[in-house]
Amino acid sequence: MHKLLAGIRVLDFGRYIAGPFCATLLADLGADVIRIEKPSGGEDRYTVPVTSQGEGAYYLQLGRNKRGITLNPTSTEGREVVRKLVASADVVVANLPTPALKKLGLDYESLRAIKADIILTTGSAFGATGPYAARGGFDTVAQAMSGAMYLSGDNNQPAKSFAPYCDFGTASLSAFGTLAALMHRQQTGEGQVVEGSLLSTALTFNNAALMEQALIGINRQGSGTQGQYNAPTDTFKTRDGYITVQVVGAGIFKRWANLMGEREWLDNPRFDTDQKRGDHANEINQRMARWCRERDTQQALDDLANAGIPSGEMLKPDAVLTHEHIQQARMFQWLTYPDMTAEAPIAEHPIRYSRTSVPPFRRAPSLGEHTDEVLEEIGYNAEQIRQLRRSGII
Repeated sequence: MHKLLAGIRVLDFGRYIAGPFCATLLADLGADVIRIEKPSGGEDRYTVPVTSQGEGAYYLQLGRNKRGITLNPTSTEGREVVRKLVASADVVVANLPTPALKKLGLDYESLRAIKADIILTTGSAFGATGPYAARGGFDTVAQAMSGAMYLSGDNNQPAKSFAPYCDFGTASLSAFGTLAALMHRQQTGEGQVVEGSLLSTALTFNNAALMEQALIGINRQGSGTQGQYNAPTDTFKTRDGYITVQVVGAGIFKRWANLMGEREWLDNPRFDTDQKRGDHANEINQRMARWCRERDTQQALDDLANAGIPSGEMLKPDAVLTHEHIQQARMFQWLTYPDMTAEAPIAEHPIRYSRTSVPPFRRAPSLGEHTDEVLEEIGYNAEQIRQLRRSGII
């Protein structure tokens, strides 16, 4: 089976989500990704614990398709291991602050001295310039500073996304940037730094609202799940649950008005554009809400689908796992892991390719599972490895 990134080696020094998931996407495409953790394990290994040993759900997702080693890179012996690893690698992923990169010898100048064409993919909360450059931050901070948290709230109560989209978005964009850097290296022989940030990702995702504010000063207020650019766009209660509906564009609105029996609304100048419909969302949504209250969820979804109107049920997490479409479309791979009593649903590689298959996932490595194997590949013999282990280096 052809792998898109066969022959590319990636060293994953990443933390939490933004760095590790970038490396995960590269691993899905066939890169040899080596996950490097301190001997006690990285903090992100234990986030959202789900195994008897306390290892976390994020690690099971982000550790897939990687080999794992343990290493203390701050010691003299550890820095020598890093040097040998870098000499064998194409990409280093390390979303660490600049001082930490320098301390570990993972800053670009140090890496380039070892391997001239190395690519360093890094990232931070706020980017490398500006007054916040030295500050740390997580996904929620970026959501808040982008304006998205304010606009997602309701009645002056801000609301964040439960799913950390700034982290996963930054990781995805960083993987995109890494692929671009690999193409550049193929063309020129040059390595470079690829830098992402949580805030730049959040601003990218919320850019339309910020442009609107800059250009027309609209000063929008948060509206919860109710859309403001079109209508009906909201979550509505049915007899036995909730559905979400999003009507965008004149064609879909026409089909919706016909379904509701409100054909006269098609000639109403208050509703003749998406934005005007968004401006009168309360009136339009009240009609949608009344229609939904008269139907069971499945009946409402069937009627909307038959009319060509985008909709879906609001699912609790347990219902997501058993949903007919999600199962039949094979959107998860179910993997075992040591000390786990059941298989874990790992979300599939998010892109599908017509001519390239993404191989079945390998489970995330247990702590240090491939340490001996990787060290042997870079020239250490069995006695040297035993000495490193006795010294607490690995």
